[in-house]
Amino acid sequence: MSGLRVGAVVITMGNRRDELKALIDSVAKQNGDVVEVVVVGNGSPVPDVSELSSAVRTVELPENLGIPGGRNIGIEAFGPGGRDVDILLFLDDDGLLAQHDTAELCRQAFTADPELGIISFRIADPDTGVTQRRHVPRLRAADPMRSSRVTTFLGGANAVRTKVFAEVGGLPDEFFYAHEETDLAWRALDAGWMIDYRSDMVLFHPTTAPSRHAVYHRMVARNRVWLARRNLPAPLVPVYLGVWLLLTLLRRPSRPALKAWFGGFREGWTTACGPRRPMRWRTVWRLTRLGRPPVI
Repeated sequence: MSGLRVGAVVITMGNRRDELKALIDSVAKQNGDVVEVVVVGNGSPVPDVSELSSAVRTVELPENLGIPGGRNIGIEAFGPGGRDVDILLFLDDDGLLAQHDTAELCRQAFTADPELGIISFRIADPDTGVTQRRHVPRLRAADPMRSSRVTTFLGGANAVRTKVFAEVGGLPDEFFYAHEETDLAWRALDAGWMIDYRSDMVLFHPTTAPSRHAVYHRMVARNRVWLARRNLPAPLVPVYLGVWLLLTLLRRPSRPALKAWFGGFREGWTTACGPRRPMRWRTVWRLTRLGRPPVI
């Protein structure tokens, strides 16, 4: 067993008490050293989970800071940049670790590969075992049981080496919801870290559609523009956004959805997106070799 210290960050809106308790119980049952959990109430009280484990702390925020903002608060609860631990798990509050060895598999993976910065877990429906195509973070997603190097990761089912945060910073607070993982992934890859998708590390999560969120279409479009403006070399910005505009139209969304999407797209160009740090061209080539050039 490696000596890497593992913590976990969970954000909640306070409306999934039973699911949250089941998740914390699955973390408490992990093999090896105890995994300390920080539960962040994102603008809402945290349900009482004190009886589940002495390794659970809670932070209640007066307002909803969004997914990246809430997770950043959770990171800082483990010291600046999460430095009090070596690995942080980020888990959706309605998820459940399917096996007892996930934390130990993370310790082993990060110990064996010094370049590994982020691990994306496989998400599976607890009743059917099916993994949705959108939950496999690569273009060739037909076989969710195949592990591989990837260029992004799943926000609510992952593990991050805290050295990554120390080197490239946390998640982009401004995004609030959507694409914040890819922003961090691109910065990590540009700094020389690698990302793995691991099919043997499983988070059970009910099958859902991302469009269930009222702000989905607007946020996806706005943050797609911000992602490009912040991270891509200037010549690739119009190519990347042109490809995604075409893909959006080919998917034939409803009129209200398309209106919201174009509103978000416009907002992405007219509002501040945070600091611009374009990736190096060698990183563009690395993304391409990994199977997903940053134009799609």
